[in-house]
Amino acid sequence: MPSLLEVDDVTVVFGGHRALDAAGLRAEAGSITGLIGPNGAGKSTLFDVICGLRTSVHGRVTLGGRDVTRAGPARRARHGMARTFQRLELFGRLSVRDNLLVAAELGPDRRRAAQVVDDILDRFGLTAVADACADELPTGTGRLVEVGRAVAARPSVILLDEPAAGQDHTETERFGELLRALADEGTAVLLVEHDMGLVMNICDEVYVLDLGRMIATGPPATIRSDEAVLAAYLGDL
Repeated sequence: MPSLLEVDDVTVVFGGHRALDAAGLRAEAGSITGLIGPNGAGKSTLFDVICGLRTSVHGRVTLGGRDVTRAGPARRARHGMARTFQRLELFGRLSVRDNLLVAAELGPDRRRAAQVVDDILDRFGLTAVADACADELPTGTGRLVEVGRAVAARPSVILLDEPAAGQDHTETERFGELLRALADEGTAVLLVEHDMGLVMNICDEVYVLDLGRMIATGPPATIRSDEAVLAAYLGDL
């Protein structure tokens, strides 16, 4: 049975530099897949290729069995893909509720968008700030709103680029529980994150990218002891 998201042999060249060199990964429905690597390894570039913001010179992206390699971001979103970004990309002048409502009204449950939003506010612990302006939120709370907005569109695949940045320990633990519950409902979660505690605690499979190439793949227990990974991270894992 094919994975919900399949990325094969993706190569991206900037000038004469290969930012990605035949990189690939799989994300399964109901699982959390981690993508880790040093700064500059190519993680965000790979995310850009997956969601259609960057074109690769070689490779293929398949979503739900459909080849979307040449599809733009809007088409991929219609087919069930959502993404958050490394930098917060909220609608700063809108309330938290309205940020979520924008996405819910574009999703498959648009007829009950208001209820979808209320459910997410409750689930993400955002009810108390529902009417607050998004640009007034602390970073950790803003991250939750951004992920909640992605979830409001009811994606089958969600890509999260460093979503725990700016969260304290308690917020990160709660966030991990939310992602685990989201995956358990059937969503494929692909996570780029530098918080190794979070990655190792919640991911089912981890891919390690270094200098544009995948150097290791496996469950967290395997990745922790992989010599190539330890060398790439100078033993920090």
